[in-house]
Amino acid sequence: MGKLLKIIVVLVGLLGLAGSLLLFYWLPQRVDKRMNLVLDHPPYGISEKAVALHKQLQVADLHGDTLLWMRDPLKRQTRGHIDVPRLREGGVTLQVFSVVTKVPKGLNYDANTADSDEITLLAIAQRWPVAAWGSIYARAEYQARRLHKIARRSDGQLRIIRTQSDLAEFLAARDNNPNLIAGLLATEGAHPLEGKIENVKRLYDEGYRMIGLQHFFDNELGGSLHGVSNGGLTDFGRDVVGELDRLAIVIDVAHSSEAVVRDVLALTDRPIIVSHTGLKGMCDVKRNIDEALMREIAERGGLIGIGYWQEVTCDDSPEGIAKIIAYGIAEFGVDAIALGSDFDGAITTRLDTSELAALTDALLRQGVSEDDIKKVMGGNVLRFFAQNLPVEGAQ
Repeated sequence: MGKLLKIIVVLVGLLGLAGSLLLFYWLPQRVDKRMNLVLDHPPYGISEKAVALHKQLQVADLHGDTLLWMRDPLKRQTRGHIDVPRLREGGVTLQVFSVVTKVPKGLNYDANTADSDEITLLAIAQRWPVAAWGSIYARAEYQARRLHKIARRSDGQLRIIRTQSDLAEFLAARDNNPNLIAGLLATEGAHPLEGKIENVKRLYDEGYRMIGLQHFFDNELGGSLHGVSNGGLTDFGRDVVGELDRLAIVIDVAHSSEAVVRDVLALTDRPIIVSHTGLKGMCDVKRNIDEALMREIAERGGLIGIGYWQEVTCDDSPEGIAKIIAYGIAEFGVDAIALGSDFDGAITTRLDTSELAALTDALLRQGVSEDDIKKVMGGNVLRFFAQNLPVEGAQ
């Protein structure tokens, strides 16, 4: 009997170990690989002119969700869209690292409630701190601190940008070392505030310099483009916009209801961003907001980040993305158009960040001038942040 008991204990232990390996290692990697897919394709043919031009670019991307996933961004990965080696290969100067803290089951573009949350299991499986299992704020705090740790391990190759002077110093250093990459922290939705205005300053202190107001569901600030209320800003949302203005945190209205966008434009004189989107005139889906709002955002000095996935482009090839960019230039002016990939945001694409020269090549074939390509591929983003990030020491 004693021997049998020992065998049972060993088997239970082995089953527990197998279950732990399944939950904590295999499952997160499997989910990541399935949800952040790059479709197989032959190498893109890129002209010599495009190769030469791409080497001159300072590429910037307004939206990537890499911090959500259990992989080391300092190492080249075989899954997902972004890591530092691939950012270098793609000529990226600045990457906005957006932080996902809650998503509803289904991720429907049409309508979602806030009753479900798919991040909890992912947080447990990826061994996030226990506090982050139940606290949305703690999830934003954890991912910010994770990026700071990654930057410290990078031996100065990845630098976190917080102020205008940070960006100026980084660009000066990059003139002598083109391998340097800047990172800027953003939230995908402002639900990490958990209804507390003081959490805006706490997020600022963690390094966040861009705040998305909504994601896939209505929150304490107001309606989501994919929520159920279609409402504008709440009183709390108005207070948050005022606090974001006070701290010079950039406002991102990607995923916000059109009513929220109108309310934000009425409340603030500062330029705002739609970090990752398509354009309704080229892809008439709910995810892409009314172009009159886009035009007002552009006229007031804001940025429109063009995404790379089928649901917002209606053609996710480099050629299709380039066509939308060319359309955006014609409709809203070249100074308003930027890149907003949504890489690593549970999307399927036809390129990863190492292949961005294919987009430069496609833009040339669309007849976009070299000067305009320099702007939309990154120059506009760098100019925007140089003008709109906080000034050193000012709060």
